[in-house]
This record gives sequence, C-alpha cells and structure tokens, in this order.
Amino acid sequence: MIRLPIGLAALCLTMSAIAAEPFDDKFRQLDELLPTPTTIRTASGAPGHAYWQQRADYQIRATLDEANRSISGAETITYHNNSPDTLSYLWVQLDQNIYKPNSDARTTATLPSREAWQGRSATDGVKFDAIRTVLEARTFPGGFNIKSVKDGNGRPLNFVINRTMMRIDLPQPLKAGARTAFSIEWSYNITDMKVLGGRSGYEKFDDKNDLFEIAQWFPRMAAYYDVYGWQHKQFLGSGEFTLEFGDYDVQLTVPADHVVASTGELQNPDAVLTPAQRDRLKQARTADKPVLIVTQAEAEAKEKQRATGTRTWHYKAKNVRDFAFASSRKFIWDAQGFKKDSTNVLAMSYYPKEGNPLWGQYSTQSIIHTIDQYNKYSFDYPYPVAISVNGPVGGMEYPMISFNGPRPTKDKKTGELTYSKRTKYGLISVIIHEVGHNYYPMIINSDERQWTWMDEGLNSFVQYLAEQAWEEHYPQSRGEPRVIADYMKSRNQVPIMTNSESVLQFGNNAYAKPTAALIVLRETVLGRELFDFAFREYAQRWKFKRPTPSDFFRTMEDASGTDLDWFWRGWFYTTDAVDVSVDGISEYTIGTKDPDIEKAWQKAQRDAQPISITDQRNKGTLPRRVDAHPELKDFYNEHDDFTVTNKDRNKYNEETEGLEDWEKALLKEGKHLYLVDFSNLGGLVSPLVLEITLQSGKKYIERVPAEVWRYSPKKITKLIITDEPMVGLTQDPYLETADTDVSNNAWPRKATPSRLELFKSQREQNDMMKDFAEKLKTAKDKDAKTEAQKAE
Repeated sequence: MIRLPIGLAALCLTMSAIAAEPFDDKFRQLDELLPTPTTIRTASGAPGHAYWQQRADYQIRATLDEANRSISGAETITYHNNSPDTLSYLWVQLDQNIYKPNSDARTTATLPSREAWQGRSATDGVKFDAIRTVLEARTFPGGFNIKSVKDGNGRPLNFVINRTMMRIDLPQPLKAGARTAFSIEWSYNITDMKVLGGRSGYEKFDDKNDLFEIAQWFPRMAAYYDVYGWQHKQFLGSGEFTLEFGDYDVQLTVPADHVVASTGELQNPDAVLTPAQRDRLKQARTADKPVLIVTQAEAEAKEKQRATGTRTWHYKAKNVRDFAFASSRKFIWDAQGFKKDSTNVLAMSYYPKEGNPLWGQYSTQSIIHTIDQYNKYSFDYPYPVAISVNGPVGGMEYPMISFNGPRPTKDKKTGELTYSKRTKYGLISVIIHEVGHNYYPMIINSDERQWTWMDEGLNSFVQYLAEQAWEEHYPQSRGEPRVIADYMKSRNQVPIMTNSESVLQFGNNAYAKPTAALIVLRETVLGRELFDFAFREYAQRWKFKRPTPSDFFRTMEDASGTDLDWFWRGWFYTTDAVDVSVDGISEYTIGTKDPDIEKAWQKAQRDAQPISITDQRNKGTLPRRVDAHPELKDFYNEHDDFTVTNKDRNKYNEETEGLEDWEKALLKEGKHLYLVDFSNLGGLVSPLVLEITLQSGKKYIERVPAEVWRYSPKKITKLIITDEPMVGLTQDPYLETADTDVSNNAWPRKATPSRLELFKSQREQNDMMKDFAEKLKTAKDKDAKTEAQKAE
C-alpha cells in the first residue's frame, strides 16, 4: 500500500496506459459500413415516407397422391408492382429443385477435410444415414416438373429455369403501380424426410401409414425490393426464404380419411369434419385447457381401415408471406382458444399417437405460452390460428403453422412410450422457437436468404425470454453469455454479418451468438427498460415490412437514445471475443499531513513487513553489546525514525492553516484508493462489472460503461475508492459479458475447481484365437432368447 499525497489524486482519475501499437478506435461510427439513409429507409431506422414493397396473391388447387407420394397442382399468381420501377420479367422460386440430382446443393456438398479423416481411428467412419442420403440423392427424381406457364388469357409465357429460380418474360413491361396475373401448372415427388432431410417431406410408420409435412411445395414469387432488387440468390440449403406478402385461396385434395393442418382458416368445416368434431372445435375456443377435436381412438380406427376416395379442404389466409400444410390419417388433433388484448387465436396441435403422452400435455400449452410472451416484446399476434404439428421435420416454421419433431421413444422390452428430460424440454423449446418465427420473419419480414441471424438470432433471443417465463431453472440455453464463451474463442468462425450460405458453425453463429449479444445488450449495456422499449419499437415499425440489419441497428439506437456503434461493430462485424483481465492492483490512502497519524501509519507499514530469516534466527540466541553495556544507549536508542518532533507538528500547523474547511475535511476522510489495471485480451470492448469485497465482508457491484475503453482499447487503469480496505475484486462475477477466460478475472486470483476421474490403465487385448473360437450366433439363437425373455 502506498500513501498518496493529496495533490496526485486528481491525476489518478484519468490515468490510462498508453498503447504502444497504432490506435484501434473501437468506438468509431458505423457510417463506413451502413448504407446511406434514404426516404425509403431513414436514418432513425424507421420505414420512410417513400417505403414500398411488392405483393403477390395466390389461388392454388393441389392434389396429394398418397400412393405415389407426389403432389400436382395449378396456381394463379396476381403480382402487384408497387415499386417505382418498370419490370420486364419476373423471378419465381423453385425451391424443390434443390432435390434434383444435379442441383448446386448436391454437387457442392462436401465431407469433412482430409486432415479430419486422417485423425480418425480404423473403427471410425461415416454414418449409415449419411451415406444413404448421398446415394439416394444421386437417383431420386426430385424437383419441380413445370408443365405450363400462361398469362391471364391462357397464352403461353416464355420462361427460363436457372436451377432453383425461374424467370418469366412478360409480353409487356409491368409499369410502376400496375399488376399482372399468370398461372403455373406443376408437380413433384415428395421426399422421404428421414432419408433426404430438408424442411418438408413424408414419414412412413410401421403401421404402413404416412404423415406428410408439405412446404416449399408451389412456385413462389421471389422478392424484389429497394436494397437488392430481385433476391434470386440460389437456394443451397442454408439461406432460407425471402418472400412477399399476399392473400391465399387454397384448395387441397387429399385422401378422404386424412386430417389436414394448414396455414389459414378452414372455409368448409361442414364438408370435412363430423358434427361432433365441429362441436368440439367450437368448445375449444373458450376452453381453459386443450380440447380433443380428433381423439386418439378416432385416429387409430382410421389407421386400420383406409377409406377410398378423396376430400377437399379449403383454406384462406390473409396477408401472409407463405403457405404450408400437413396431412395424415394418423393425426390426433387438439385445440384451445387464447384471447388477450387484440389477439384472438385458436392454438392447435396435430400429432400421431406416437407423440403421446408428451404432445397432448405440452404442445398446445406451449403455443399459447409463446404467443403470450412474444406479444410482450413485439406486438399482438394478428393471425386467427397457430399450429404445431409433430412429424418427420425436427423444427420448421411457416405462417400460422410449424413442424416440430421431438416425441417419446418406445421401450423395446415393455413397449411403453417414455421420454427423457431432454426430450420434454426440447419439445417445449422447439415449439416456442418455431411458433415464435411467426413474429420473426413471418411478420417482421427480413431477408432470410441474405441474413440468417435477423430471424434466427432475434427469434432465439425472444425464445430465451419465453423459456425463462415457463418455469424457474429452465434448462440452460446455448445462447446464454456464459455458454457462448467457448464458441467466442474458437478459431473456425466468421462474423455474424456473413451471408447465410457462407456461415461457419451455423447454429452458434446465427442462433446462439446473436442471442448472447442481445442478452448482454439488455442486461448489461442498456438495462431492461431501455432495451425492451427499443426492441418493441423495432417490431412495431417493421411488422409486415422488410427490415435490413441497418434498420435494426439504427432503430435500437434511436429508441434507446444510446450510441451502440461500438457494440454492433464488435459483436456483429468481427470475431473478437470478450476477455478482460485484472492485471494488478495498487493500493493508496490519502495522506492526512498530521505527523502523529502519518508516522504511526509508516511504522505500522514497517512492522507489517516480513521478518528476515536472519533476524528470526538471531532472536534470543545472539548476545547484544548494548544489552551488556547499557551506557552505550543514547537518544537514538529510545527514539526511532517514526518519533514525532515539535518541528513536524509546527510544519503541519503551517500547512493546514491556509486550507478551507472542505479541504481539511477531505484530509480526514480516510478513503482507500485502488488503481486497478485491466487488459482487453479478447479485443471486444465490454462494460466492466466489478464485484468489490471489503475487509468487513461487505460486497457491492460497481458497473462501468464500455466507453471506459474509448481512449485506450487494450489497457486501462481504473481508480476505485472505498471507505474501508478492499480485500477482493472480481470482474464479471455473474458471467454476464461472455468473458472467455474467467481465470484472470479476479484479484487475488482464484483457483478453478474441477474433478479428477481415476481409471484403470488396462485395455482389452486383441485375442484372435478367442475370437475365432467364439460360437457363431444366428437369427435362431436370437429368437430363442426372445422367447425365453417372454416366458420370464
């Protein structure tokens, strides 16, 4: 500890280390990266007075051929050119073409690098499923068969197919403010989801029934907007969909005993539901728990006796950007109404008996919980239905409907359906996530093909908030700051602001890191009040519109009243990590100038020094001459360097005589001053969250904004003043900043607790003689063992 003369105290308030390297301004503005504001997209992040977007309305008639597992259909698209531009051609998305054997997605697919394979042992290899997918993709007759493209008068239109995109040449340019209608007739083979993967397909069950989850199933208009013009980047599998809003009128012809779950509202319940089912559906609207519309007994009866013929389900959906459906005779169907503020929605779940008991208990409840929570942070859910379907797709979202995969597993011995804790919470979380996508991007209509994080990241963040409201101690999310730290320090990563098809570590980059960033922004940088207002303002501004990253960044700054350019730059435009190190602490107290106090303090400091080994060994064993001859002692043996003299006291009186009262009071404050040295080892500037422990045991938190790094982004020295001695300091005690190395966060340093597992060194030997003599097991042996188990 050092005694600080009062004149130096002001200097310490501004002390910072001088960087030896060229200055790297972490707080420079984002003007160099963000697009120039316009009357379409303003500097505040809001849509401007000249904002426009296109519109596409659809009339679709389609038939599901269960026997051949295919779909055929015809659609009429009415395209509204609301842009200021004249268009001579239109682009249409053909996403099913990703399943053509020669698609870019197939031909550019790669396996792990050669170095990764060389590190494997002889017993490692490729999974059966992976090889089956590769082989099946080479021969599966997938992709759209476009039978015709005609104008509103039935005349053929010229079209060119470029892999997953189709250009339609217009006979007359489409002027600004005009609209045109054209029709497409098409068909395609539905993929086996378990084999070819993807976002839709069918699942075949042991009872020889199928369950279809159908999406990207019709040619859809590509988006045309002010930032990119036509968004016709090829669909390679990662970058999802960029679409226009419109009204849909859809008629789906399916096997007569199928139940259909779909985007939109059912228009002909009298034609497809029994009187009992219609009554149950009416009851569900005001029920306080889910009501079964189709019971398990009714579904099981259909499984055993297939009906002949077909039935058409008619749906309409207003102001949606897409349309999806599911169809199966296996479906159990439950529903419950939820009405709050301007939201009036029927939450519904469709699932096979293999989904129970998990689905009947949690699915519809999770839908309602999602809408209730998302409304708080975004806007009131505007659609009339919200659906969760259990099938082969693990998790995928569409307007008003989502596909969710987790289900119980059957015990091989007892046949009982059970589920793990991971499966339970996995189901709740995936439903929250996929239903939450109705907000991001189904309504806040970001360009998924360009920026995955704008829907996945923002949605995962609100999912995290909804999970916290489900129950206390909800299983930890990968997006929490303390969990993202390992990814943040990894080498194989790219910035969040990377195009969807070029993202590495997709889940961490597009889902988890943006979630962690927004948690840090909400809890540590802005605080909940400022953040929640700004985040909701973004949602309100851009619902049913198409925002870009700059619109989000600018709105958050505009509505919070905070310059966040440093935050967006560090978290979204770089791969820097948070790693703040507490390098050292120097302790000071302010000198009182009073010699009686100061010399007593100096003596106490001297006495506190370690006794040398020589003095320890001499004590009591070494005879001293002055002890034997007391006459040798004089004034200096009775007084040491810490004796206060009258001269000292006179000097003190002279120095303090001219001081004002407040200056005299300051000398007697007795404050403890600590100069704490910090290093920014990770590169990403971060607020300091300091837990200070005092000698009395009292602890308190001191929060320092990230701007503390603005003059020296690598090293700083911070002055901390306490009323009593400080005995400990910890940076980021609650693990809220995503610090990647907490071992350097404390003074004094803390040991990292761990657990050491012991094991025997003996390994199984390769005994070929024993292996050769082993009895050959046959299928007959296996059957005999099974019969014996049954007898037991």
